[in-house]
Amino acid sequence: MTKTVLVSVAWPYANGPRHIGHVAGFGVPSDVFARFQRMRGANVLMVSGTDEHGTPLLVQADKEGISVRELADRYNRQIVNDLAGLGLSYDLFTRTTTRNHYSVVQELFRGLLANGYMLKKTMMGAVSPSTGRTLPDRYIEGTCPICGAPDARGDQCDTCGNQLDPIDLINPVSKIDGETPKFVETEHYLLDLPALAEALGKWLSTRENWRPNVLKFSLNLLEDLQPRAMSRDIDWGIPVPVPGWAENNAKKLYVWFDAVVGYLSASIEWAWRSGDPDAWKQWWLNPEAESYYFMGKDNITFHSQIWPAELLGYAGKGAKGGEVGKFGELQLPTEVVSSEFLTMSGSKFSSSKGVVIYVRDFLAEFGADPLRYFIAVAGPENNDTDFTWDEFVRRINNELANGWGNLVNRTVSMAYKNFGEIPDPAALDDADRVLLDLAEDTFDIVAEALEASRFKAGVSAIMHVVGEANAYIAAQEPWVLAKDPAQRERLGTVLWTALQVISDCNVMLTPYLPETAQKVHETLGRTGIWAAQPEIKEVKDEMPVELVGVGLPEEGHVYPVICGDYTAQQAKWERISVAPGSKLAKPKPLVQKLDPELGQTGPEWAPIAPAAG
Repeated sequence: MTKTVLVSVAWPYANGPRHIGHVAGFGVPSDVFARFQRMRGANVLMVSGTDEHGTPLLVQADKEGISVRELADRYNRQIVNDLAGLGLSYDLFTRTTTRNHYSVVQELFRGLLANGYMLKKTMMGAVSPSTGRTLPDRYIEGTCPICGAPDARGDQCDTCGNQLDPIDLINPVSKIDGETPKFVETEHYLLDLPALAEALGKWLSTRENWRPNVLKFSLNLLEDLQPRAMSRDIDWGIPVPVPGWAENNAKKLYVWFDAVVGYLSASIEWAWRSGDPDAWKQWWLNPEAESYYFMGKDNITFHSQIWPAELLGYAGKGAKGGEVGKFGELQLPTEVVSSEFLTMSGSKFSSSKGVVIYVRDFLAEFGADPLRYFIAVAGPENNDTDFTWDEFVRRINNELANGWGNLVNRTVSMAYKNFGEIPDPAALDDADRVLLDLAEDTFDIVAEALEASRFKAGVSAIMHVVGEANAYIAAQEPWVLAKDPAQRERLGTVLWTALQVISDCNVMLTPYLPETAQKVHETLGRTGIWAAQPEIKEVKDEMPVELVGVGLPEEGHVYPVICGDYTAQQAKWERISVAPGSKLAKPKPLVQKLDPELGQTGPEWAPIAPAAG
């Protein structure tokens, strides 16, 4: 039976270009997983888009002196280019400012409200004393009342992970102008998390295979659940679909209510664009379908608590009961796969603080696969990891170039020079069989690691085979065998064995290094698309939907999406026999070695700061 897998990838904010810390958390791990699942024959749907509501965009638009829509359009396009350039194989990468997304979000809110899980409450909101403008939670900072961290935000403390309200902060100040906010009464809709706590707890208790850090954190959140505001005093966002609220342009739904609904709305948009509007249901209404959510650790709360609570309440599964909404009983996450932070010189990547390496600059100089490899083998899978140029150069030169690239180039070069084709093997000896068996056995080892989202373990197992193959070449000395006509049969056997192991390693490396895998596929004399790459298409916002409220997206707006035809690729997770007689061409260098000096200086666009003193 074909497995059905939804790969839900965190939505990057469209308030600036993405840096490599972002794609280390959500981008590369999700794509490795999706590509692997497709190679295993699973029916995969990988979705995401740019998150375009909330205060960060308003603040950035004010800084740049442009409208928030202009800002969202610009950075949406840039992020699309970055992620497609990185080879991320989305079935649909869209955005949250589509009419479809607004419609789906409003339906989820209505369902929760009808079932009693949205509470209307008067609470204290922050405003700027000098301007009278509402100060959104995320732009108020102070000392965390729970753990004492000095840089907690008004919506969450990143140090202890707890959700907060601005009025809870000790010595709160506005990040925008440094003022101490004034707190005034305001009315909001809150998600009744306490009424969903028991259902959340039952569901979380079944999540045994999650990464320990994610599961422990998620279970701890249940200890003190409070109702959580799901509307905001802001004029940029999705209207609250309630009479008297929908027409008020100063009240919108909370960005984190709408962003997580994006996984569903993107699936619905993909289905409509595919010509089968009901196709999304096989991932969302099928109890046998699996769904994996990829993100950085600062987003765990919203994916292991807020989103599941929304789904449970929409299905009437909380303490208040209720009816299943019109979309049906939507499936909860199978797993929340959260990475830690990729840091630089011990600091979290931050565009605002100047601690940043942008994806676009990285791709322009090094291409996609070196970054993908570094994130896979040295990224923040289970611990915060410090990015250094020295470590990047070492990994690429020693492992990718000297290890993998050298193995491919010298083996194919010797086969081309001596035979012009893949040679016929004669009888295998013990050394040949040991290496071939190791490569074949590693398929299962890597598959087990990738099924569990242990990407570092998977690539390490493959690179172990690469190392053993290089040792085999060194021990067999085919360059010596080539000088002795009596050893021609043995020479052909050694080269055939090495080529078979190269083919095996290339299959296993395909999810990690799709661009390089295509080159190796062709180097081995094979044709056609081995590893499909994403493409960018321009589409119109013209889905037929029902909407209420003011400040709605314009119908017919043109925007770019990432999509692709991944069913046409040849890549499969299995040994593909190298065929004797297949013509070979003289290979080109596979991996470009980096100048060692780069490790000491960094590139011009991200130089290493000289040591203090």
